[in-house]
Amino acid sequence: MDKLNAMSAFVNVVEQQSFTKAAQILNLPRSTLTDAIKQLEFQLNTRLLLRTTRQVKATDEGHIYYERCKYILGYINESDHDFLDAKPQGPLKIAVHGIFAAHFILPKLDDFLTEFPQIQLQLTESDRYVDLIKEGIDCVIRIGQLNNSELIVRHLGDIQQVTLASPKYLEKYGTPQRLDDLQSHFMVGFYSSARQKPLPLEFVTGKKTQFFELPLKIQVNGANTYAAAAKQHFGIIQAPRYGYLSELEQGALCQILTDYPVPSLPISLLYPSKTLVSPRQKVFIEWIVRLFQDNPLL
Repeated sequence: MDKLNAMSAFVNVVEQQSFTKAAQILNLPRSTLTDAIKQLEFQLNTRLLLRTTRQVKATDEGHIYYERCKYILGYINESDHDFLDAKPQGPLKIAVHGIFAAHFILPKLDDFLTEFPQIQLQLTESDRYVDLIKEGIDCVIRIGQLNNSELIVRHLGDIQQVTLASPKYLEKYGTPQRLDDLQSHFMVGFYSSARQKPLPLEFVTGKKTQFFELPLKIQVNGANTYAAAAKQHFGIIQAPRYGYLSELEQGALCQILTDYPVPSLPISLLYPSKTLVSPRQKVFIEWIVRLFQDNPLL
């Protein structure tokens, strides 16, 4: 029996004036309590209890030790209670794609921070894969297919993608009506740190997905540069529709090949451990999952 449990056993024996009654309260064998008190007396080199056939009483030293034990055990219990009941607080670092955060998270974030005002939220904008442990990141929201990971993964939803090109590009190379027409076109290459080769264009036809690797004039590895390259007429791109609503409305980009849908992109929340989640991580995970349940992705 460890020291704190031995102290708790001693307190119960003194209060009940009986090893048998204390053992019943603690749901332990009487012999376990007897051995624990003997060990305490040995460690303290003093007698704590006077034992008779009818009752057990604390010695003068035992009374002093009893009061100290009550204080220590009460303080620990109060500290645990305060910690468990306290509002989550402290820094919380979340890695997320910037445009995604601006569109889906920031408009609702004030609700979270109003409920948990002692959390200092740090949003780290990132398109790349990050090492959560090494970089001290609590959670990451990723767009797209995931590599095998030892992280805990929560699926938040799926995002619609579209195929886009600028009016000037289409004027020069023609507007493709069928997938076969792509043979005479260019695409803007997009690559990531996890995949050095540019991603192909993807289209769902029936139950199959077809891939097209078109010639490139430029390759990029960031969402903003990807959009800018398309608007500067370098080729066709595929991207989540939500990030290009203003470009579509203003005519800077046009949606093409609308009869050929693009596979949707999964959105995932990742964090390092299910068992060692801090209170601030826990409330954010619950909030973000609930947010996307109540506001399905489009």
